[in-house]
Amino acid sequence: MIEVKVVNKGHQPLPAYSTPQSAGMDLRANLSEPVTLHPMERRLIPTGLHIALPEGYEAQIRPRSGLALKKGITVLNSPGTVDADYRGEVGVLLINLSGEDFVVNDGERIAQMVVARHEQVKFEQVTLLDETERGEGGYGHTGVK
Repeated sequence: MIEVKVVNKGHQPLPAYSTPQSAGMDLRANLSEPVTLHPMERRLIPTGLHIALPEGYEAQIRPRSGLALKKGITVLNSPGTVDADYRGEVGVLLINLSGEDFVVNDGERIAQMVVARHEQVKFEQVTLLDETERGEGGYGHTGVK
């Protein structure tokens, strides 16, 4: 388990895991008044949270499956990335993909946050790549069976 420093400038509880084996923690809307998302409208919803991740980690902001399935609400830039050197407020970019208005209320669980380790790479420019069985086979290259 890693420690992450957090400043909560909002009035919601800190994110927490719902079960012992949960990968993500629910993020809550930190609002002074409800926000209505019209069909196909997107809005940045504040959480009030500012975090300091250790170097080599990121926080991924992901949709909540229940909101996506039941209401058509998802995270537009999914997964959104919070870098270890970012100190601003964690916001959630929601979009309403349904045909009905959706009201985001204060304290509503709007997304989940997964903290994950990552590596940085250094590109080495070459003129040729090694050959593989797949080669340049892209979308649908393996067929439907």
